Amino acid sequence: MRGILIAGALAFLLSFLLTPIFIKFLAKRGYGQQIRDDGPQSHHVKSGTPTMGGAVLIFSALLAYFVSHLATGVPATTSALLVIGLILGLAAVGFLDDWLKVVRQRSLGLRAREKLAGQALVAGIFGYFATRFPDEVGNTPLSLYLSTVRDTSIKLGLVLLIIWAIILVLGTSNGVNLTDGLDGLATGAAIMSFLAFVLIGVWKFGQRCEIAVTNCYNARDPLDMAVLAAALAGACAGFLWWNASPARIFMGDTGSLALGGALAGLAMTLRTELLLIPIGGLFVIITLSVIIQTTYFKISGGKRVFKMAPLQHHFELMGWGEVTIVIRFWIIAGLSVAAGLGLFYAQWVVA
Repeated sequence: MRGILIAGALAFLLSFLLTPIFIKFLAKRGYGQQIRDDGPQSHHVKSGTPTMGGAVLIFSALLAYFVSHLATGVPATTSALLVIGLILGLAAVGFLDDWLKVVRQRSLGLRAREKLAGQALVAGIFGYFATRFPDEVGNTPLSLYLSTVRDTSIKLGLVLLIIWAIILVLGTSNGVNLTDGLDGLATGAAIMSFLAFVLIGVWKFGQRCEIAVTNCYNARDPLDMAVLAAALAGACAGFLWWNASPARIFMGDTGSLALGGALAGLAMTLRTELLLIPIGGLFVIITLSVIIQTTYFKISGGKRVFKMAPLQHHFELMGWGEVTIVIRFWIIAGLSVAAGLGLFYAQWVVA
């Protein structure tokens, strides 16, 4: 528990203190966000706002994680190191996308296929290696079985597991990326989701099969995943201070892809893969709005369900203020996280 508190508090302080320094660094070099011409016109005032802030966010979280282990004398676990590798790989893909936008001075960086291929490659490597490295009781970071709040009886096997890992990572990383369209929206929602995984990790550690007689959980390193989740939540909170409206910095794809990948990695290593749907409910809703809009546009010959997708921009074009949308969407995110935790605990009570 001490490691969780140290990781969360230190990540917050690092992110809070380093972000304004990074803002000055980016602004001095003109590394600003390029705004889409087809987006809400109110967003054009944000053009030139420093981007790639996800770099300092991820740096703060990971530094705090490792410092917490130095402070407690507990070694980092294999599960956490694999998830960190996933985070860094996706951050690299996002950074390349952000860098190309800055260099080319336009709102498009990597092509969609290139970005998806990079994400899939990172996710596939993570999925493969996470089925290795069993602990003393035989638990590997990822299970070959599909999980809800714990492993089910549905065995995927190695190939299907890697495909499943790719699907989860692509879904969550792009879901967070799509949500990151208004000041502070994705950052605030991510904090709630990471805090949910802190609670799940602590609970699973206390009810692990090595000590619990009945109704126990099999997971390789649940407590350390809670430490990593706390570091990510703390870093997001410190970053949100500067990312809230009016944002002085954007996390960019560097941050959004990495945070989405972190959520997927935590869900898989904690054996709560399908529980990621309610816990990341806001990200799911916004992603579905894009899928619905795109599909209907194609089959209807150019008609639209929403004024604009992702969903937050639909409400902007309806006249809602940006802060109003963010707060109401945060409420939805909070309710989704509460529902996910409720389902998690209800399953334990029933079992």
